[in-house]
Amino acid sequence: MTNPATPPHYDSEHPTALPFDTLRVVEIGIALWAIALVAALAIPALHEGDRDWWPWVPVAGMALGALGWVYLRRGRGNAAEA
Repeated sequence: MTNPATPPHYDSEHPTALPFDTLRVVEIGIALWAIALVAALAIPALHEGDRDWWPWVPVAGMALGALGWVYLRRGRGNAAEA
């Protein structure tokens, strides 16, 4: 029986990172926000009355995604010098 206060022993090797393009992931996210913006503007029920602020949510998502894309594109997001 193991003591619940004692953490289990793990191998000291670090797992290898999955190979994927971070810039591509950010670009897909920006594209999805753009689709959400088109939907919010195309469907009147999504931008009239109390929901008049809804189109600004995808605009903010695209703006933050663009900032993240620039950050990664300049090479600061890859932790190369860390």
